[in-house]
Amino acid sequence: MREKPTLFTSLSPALLHLYDLTDAVVVIIDVFRATSTIASALYNGAQYVIPVDAVPAAIEIGKKVNGIAAGERDGKLAEGLSHGNSPLEYTPDFIGGKILVLTTTNGTKLLHMALANGADDIVTGSFPNLSAVCNYLIHKKKNVVLACAGWKDRFNMEDTLFAGAVIHRVKEHFTIHCDSSFMAEGLYAQHKGHLLEFSKNFTHYHRLVNRFGYIDDIEFCLTEDIANVLPLYQDEKLIKG
Repeated sequence: MREKPTLFTSLSPALLHLYDLTDAVVVIIDVFRATSTIASALYNGAQYVIPVDAVPAAIEIGKKVNGIAAGERDGKLAEGLSHGNSPLEYTPDFIGGKILVLTTTNGTKLLHMALANGADDIVTGSFPNLSAVCNYLIHKKKNVVLACAGWKDRFNMEDTLFAGAVIHRVKEHFTIHCDSSFMAEGLYAQHKGHLLEFSKNFTHYHRLVNRFGYIDDIEFCLTEDIANVLPLYQDEKLIKG
């Protein structure tokens, strides 16, 4: 009988170097809001998404590919960009058939960090595309690292909860000897019936809702399978897998 692949959870980008990303599926998780926005854009018809780690690069690449340069820093629209990091902004009428060039404080930077650490099978995950991610992980039968973007290298709850949601669904298919994974699944199992209410305690909830009023974004980001596509990283872009 073939041994099951392993699954680990990295709770912060600052911990990512501790995990072996080679020959593993790496799931980039930035629930509030980068990976939710990527799922939304692809679900609503974007050709593809180019994730970049700096605002000037987003502007330059956006012009080069005749795409929409978008993103945020510290939760608000980044200077020099006309479009932000709200999943609700990318409706079919707006994004259909277009290219999104996206830069964010945490998620897109983490993706490039994973590449630098040897990852070659990368997808992005959020509650809106939970099932697509889980189905891919089961199908691939490879080791998995769930990589949480956190907030500026700090732990956050929403990314950890999503990691827990993935583990809750796929754990029978993996060998899991990882305390952060056990903790993540335990949190999700305890709160899965009231994620929005629970999220009102989160630091990033306060940052996005109390400062900027993004409650509708938060509701979208915590709704399972509302944009159920698989963003798969190939040739420097995220395509619908």
